[in-house]
Amino acid sequence: MLRLPGQDDATGTPPMMTTTIDGHSLTASAVLAVARPDRTGARARAALGEEARAALTDTRAYIDAHFMHDDAPLMYSFNTGVGLFKDQRVRMDEMEAYQRLTVYAHATGIGEPFDAEAVRATMLLRANAFASNYSGPRVAVVDRLLDCLNAGIVPVIPQKGSVGASGDLAPLAYLAAAICGFDEAEAFHDGRRMPARAALEAAGLATDFPLEAKDASALINGSTVSLALGVIALEDMKRVLKHAEVALALTLECLRAEKAAFDPRVHRARPHKGQAATARNVLRLLGDSERCTPEARETLFPDEARAPGAAPPPRVQDVYSLRCAPQVHGPVREALAYIDGIIGTEINAATDNPLIVPEAAGERYVCISAGHFHGAYVAQAMDLLAITATDLGSISERRLARLIDPTLSYGLPRNLLAGKKGLNTGYATVQCSMSALVMENRTLSMPGSVDSIPGKSNAEDHVSNSTWCARKARTVVENVETIVAGEILMAAQALSLVESVAREHPLGAGTRAALEAVRAVIPPALSGDRWYHTEIAASVALVRSGAILEAVEAAVGPLE
Repeated sequence: MLRLPGQDDATGTPPMMTTTIDGHSLTASAVLAVARPDRTGARARAALGEEARAALTDTRAYIDAHFMHDDAPLMYSFNTGVGLFKDQRVRMDEMEAYQRLTVYAHATGIGEPFDAEAVRATMLLRANAFASNYSGPRVAVVDRLLDCLNAGIVPVIPQKGSVGASGDLAPLAYLAAAICGFDEAEAFHDGRRMPARAALEAAGLATDFPLEAKDASALINGSTVSLALGVIALEDMKRVLKHAEVALALTLECLRAEKAAFDPRVHRARPHKGQAATARNVLRLLGDSERCTPEARETLFPDEARAPGAAPPPRVQDVYSLRCAPQVHGPVREALAYIDGIIGTEINAATDNPLIVPEAAGERYVCISAGHFHGAYVAQAMDLLAITATDLGSISERRLARLIDPTLSYGLPRNLLAGKKGLNTGYATVQCSMSALVMENRTLSMPGSVDSIPGKSNAEDHVSNSTWCARKARTVVENVETIVAGEILMAAQALSLVESVAREHPLGAGTRAALEAVRAVIPPALSGDRWYHTEIAASVALVRSGAILEAVEAAVGPLE
């Protein structure tokens, strides 16, 4: 949950938001508030709730009193080795060394490091999993995670090497090594990569943090990196979907399309909630538009193959990328709702092994080995996210592709060009780049959750591959974000190019607000080619910031 402390009257500094974790009520939006800076560059801090702190303290006190001796029953990874060494006792006088060696043994990651927001989300989610009070680490471990998080320490965590069972062992080992100050670990601090010990010292934290029984296992044994990536990808995709419907509405006006396909009576005949919501959004955006009318089609566009004064042929119905948009956007919307349920549950779940659970009386605890670290839920949800996002990007690209061809756009200037033809090329190259992203997405959306290679001498004979599933889903979402931004950019160019000839048929309130939000940042290209990279980046930034959506919703109310 989020709370906003009062402003510091002594300094006059603005209040800083705090996310308080308790293992039960953390939300995706709260995760992003900690992981990702807002428009001012600020991030929320994180704190452990007092009730959760008390519960963790009580559980650990029981562990220390009853399990911390060499006659205790064998408890996996608590006082035993891991994998096929599960029956080998680790003695109490070996425990501190065992914790360090466990981290060393699993630090086998490969590749470039994760970005700061993925790592920060991981740190918060791992601490929240501990706050649920099933893992049994010391409270000091939770505090250490949150202290490092609040101090801006970002462990260097290689992206590759996890199979999503027993959780994200390899990447989480790097997290554990960094917060404990291992000589080999690295971290980012104030934007600089350095040895973890130097980062801890610069942040004013102790450079050494010894681990005790169960601490190392708790830190590395959970599919939390996969979950962190999933949270980010899902929340971003929710925003991208709304912008895709803004893009759709803009393109409909560019092409002076039919609105009949969005009629609520149509969607009552096939009553899927998702497609009906998309249709409502489009009609809200178009609102009082006069551009999508038979009268607007009488206007002769610059490259239209029609003699002046000749009537346009009857439209009857539009192509699939326009007319079937609710039936394509709708399933995406419903898939996101399903994925949201999975991710929401995982955010507040214990993903450790073994679990420390209370007996019926609530005063005694037992250690139970199970499989909550397995990432199949996240893996399959991320595969679904990649598949549905890919389809959304595909239909968006087909719409923007129509805008550059006057035989498909009903006469918009070829390549959306306003300068001298031949000397200039126009936006055909932008469409080409967007098609490259569609093709990349088609490969990345092949399911990864159906793949499994047994590991560790068959101790792990079925794995989830959740980290790869989440990594590629996040890439797909980023690609779709760019494609949708490309459609918005090109639709805005098209509308600006015909503004003078089509002004008698004004745009709808929502689409007009969207166009004005784009034009506040990106002027139309009216004199020929320019550095289109800058325009694409600016359009992506507008989608990412939510500025277009804010302008639209201020004009027509919230989109669904």
